[in-house]
Amino acid sequence: MYIMHIALQGCLRANTVEYGITSDTGGHIQYLMQLVSASASDPRVERIDIVTRAFDAPFSAHDYRRAEETVNAKTRLIRLASGKPEYLDKEALHTELDDLTAALNAYIARAPRRPDFIHAHYADAAEVAAGAKACHGIPFVFTAHSLGRVKQAHGGASDPAALARRIEYEEGALARAALVFASSRDEAELQYADYENYDPGRIRIVRPGIDSAAFRDARPADDAHALLARFLTEPDKPVILAIARPVARKNLLGLVRAYGQSPTLRERANLVIVAGTRQRLADLEPELAENMRALFEAIDEYDLHGRIAYPKQHRAEDIPAIYAWARERGGVFVNPALNEPFGLTLLEAAAAGLPVVATDSGGPNDIVSYCDNGELVSPHDTDGLATAIERVLADRRRWGRLSRNGRRAALDYDWHEHAHRYHALLADLDAAPAPAPVSPRARLLVCDIDGTLVGCRTGVRRFNAWQAENDDVVLAIATGRSFHSALDVLEQAGIRRPRCLITSVGSEIYHLADDGTTYRRDHGWSHRLAANWPRADIAACVADVPGVLAQSPLEQRRFKLSYLTGDDPAIATAVRRHLRCEGLKASVIHSHGCYLDVLPQGVSKGAAVARLRDRYGLPPEQVIVAGDSGNDAEMLRLSQQSIIVANAEAELIAYPGLTHAYRARAGHGRGVVEGMQYFLGAGVRAS
Repeated sequence: MYIMHIALQGCLRANTVEYGITSDTGGHIQYLMQLVSASASDPRVERIDIVTRAFDAPFSAHDYRRAEETVNAKTRLIRLASGKPEYLDKEALHTELDDLTAALNAYIARAPRRPDFIHAHYADAAEVAAGAKACHGIPFVFTAHSLGRVKQAHGGASDPAALARRIEYEEGALARAALVFASSRDEAELQYADYENYDPGRIRIVRPGIDSAAFRDARPADDAHALLARFLTEPDKPVILAIARPVARKNLLGLVRAYGQSPTLRERANLVIVAGTRQRLADLEPELAENMRALFEAIDEYDLHGRIAYPKQHRAEDIPAIYAWARERGGVFVNPALNEPFGLTLLEAAAAGLPVVATDSGGPNDIVSYCDNGELVSPHDTDGLATAIERVLADRRRWGRLSRNGRRAALDYDWHEHAHRYHALLADLDAAPAPAPVSPRARLLVCDIDGTLVGCRTGVRRFNAWQAENDDVVLAIATGRSFHSALDVLEQAGIRRPRCLITSVGSEIYHLADDGTTYRRDHGWSHRLAANWPRADIAACVADVPGVLAQSPLEQRRFKLSYLTGDDPAIATAVRRHLRCEGLKASVIHSHGCYLDVLPQGVSKGAAVARLRDRYGLPPEQVIVAGDSGNDAEMLRLSQQSIIVANAEAELIAYPGLTHAYRARAGHGRGVVEGMQYFLGAGVRAS
C-alpha cells in the first residue's frame, strides 16, 4: 500500500518539529508524524509520502524550501513550491491551492507509481486532493483536525471571509472524500452534524494514539525542575499545569484569570503554563504575540509573580518530565480550550498519572468519560473552572484514584492499533466486495450489542467463530448506542461488519453501502419519524418530571431524548403519565434500571426490525432476534423467533408477552449461538 498524506499548514520537517513556532504548527502535525511512524511499521505499507508546501522561513534556521527530506526508511517529506515564497498562515493559503494542485499532479505524473490513497489533513489539503482525484482518479480520505463551523459557533471569526471560505472547503471535503476519519464521537456526531454534506455513514472514529511509555515512565528530571522552579517562590507546592500554543482558542488567559481570582488556588498551588517557544515577542506571529501580552498583563494584574511559571523555551523531549514534575507534586492538568477537537495533551497527562480538568466542548467529552480521570467544565465559566480544579486538588484519595484510572485507560490509545484499523479501512475501501442481495431464503439475525454480543470475551470469540461458519446468516445489529459508538465496539471486538445497523433504540437505520465499507442512512425511516415528533415540546415536558436527569448532549439524537433515572422504575410510568396529560404522544423505554429513552410514538427496535424485514422481503419465520434488556423487549415480543441470553436483566425477564422466546442457558455471545443453533436446528435445544 502506498499512502500519500497532504498537510499544507504549519512548519513540517522530517525530525524535531518546531512545535509552537507558528500558530499553525501544533497538534495536527504531531498527529500526522506519529501516524506515519506507526504506519511505516506495518508490512502492508510499502511507501508513504508527506506532501507539504515549500516556503522561506526567516524565523527558523531550518531550510523549509528543501524539496525532499527522509523521515524513515519508507517515508519521504515532499515540499511543493507555489507562487508566493513566504510562509503563509492557514487563512492565507487559499491563494496557493491552484499552484499546489498543479504541482502535485505533475509530481504524481512523473512518479513511477501512483499512490493508492491520498489522505488530506485540513480542508485546504482536501481541495488539492480533490484536484488529484479528478486528474488521476486517486481516491482520497479526509481528517479535519478542527472545523470552521465549530470555531464560528464559539465566536472565533476574526476574519469572517476566511472562515466562510474554510467552511466551504470543508463542505467540499465531506462531499467528495471516500471516508472521513474522526477522533471522537463528539467530532463524528456533533461537530460534523452542522454541515450540509454531513454523512455519518462515511465517518469512522479511529482514536489517535500516544507514546504511553514515554509519559508513563517519565520522571521529574533535573532539567524540568531547573526550567520551572526558578519562577516559583514555593516550587514544591501542587502544580496546575497547562500545555498549549498561545492561540485564542486555547483560552490560556481564561485559566490565568480563574487562578488569579481564586484565593484558594493561589494559596494552595502554583500555575505552570508551557506555551510554545519564543525568543522575543516581536518574533512571534501577531496572534501569538498579542495573546502572550494579554497573559503577561493578567499576571501583573493579579500579581502572580512567584506563583506562576511560563518558560520561554523548552524541548519536545522535556514534556514528559514536565508532566511527571507536576504529578510528583500532586498536581492537575488543565485544558481550558474554548473548543478542543480532540485533546492529545489530555491523553499524555492521563498516561503520566496526572488528573485532568478539561473543557466540556469537543473531544475531552470522550476522553474524560472513557478514562474517568477528572472533571469537565464550561470554559466560559471562570468560577466553575477554578472550583473544579480546587475539587481535584483537595481530595487526595480521589486524586489517587483519578491518577490510576488515567494511567490504565491511556494504554488503550495506541498508535499501532490506530494504524492497524486505519489500514484495514483503506484496504476495505480498495477491495471489499459489494454486499450480495439478501436471498429470499436467507435467515436474518438481529442482535443487540451490550450484554448480548459483548460483555464476555469468550462469548465474543464463540460468536465470531460461529459467524465465520454460517455465511448464509445475515447479521444486523439493534442497539441503544449511536451508529459510531456501535461500529467502534463491533470493530474492537472483531465482529464482522453487519449488513445493517439499527441504532439509538430504533430511531436510526443504516445499510451497508455498495463499497462494502461505508453505510447509507435510511432517510425514508427518518422522514417517517419526523412526521409526528414535537421534540422541543416533549423535552420540555419530560424536564418537569422530578428525578429525571438529561444525559449529555452526545447521547441526544434527532429522534431520541435520553435521560438517567437513578434506580426508580416508577419514573418511566410518571413520564408516560405526564406526556399523556400534556397531550403528547411518544414511546418511553426504560432499560438497565437507570436509562430512559423517549422516542416518536411507535418507534422501537421492534418497529425498526419490521422495517428491515419488509425491505428484504423476508417472512417473519426467517428473522431471529436476540437481546438482554428492556430496550430489546419490543423486538423480542414482536418476533416469532427470539433469544433471551442467560445474563438478561430482570426487567426483561418480567416483561409480558415473551413466553415464546428461547431462554438460553449460556450468556452473552455464547447464548446467541445457542439460540441460533436451536432455531436453525428446527427447535432442537443445543446440548
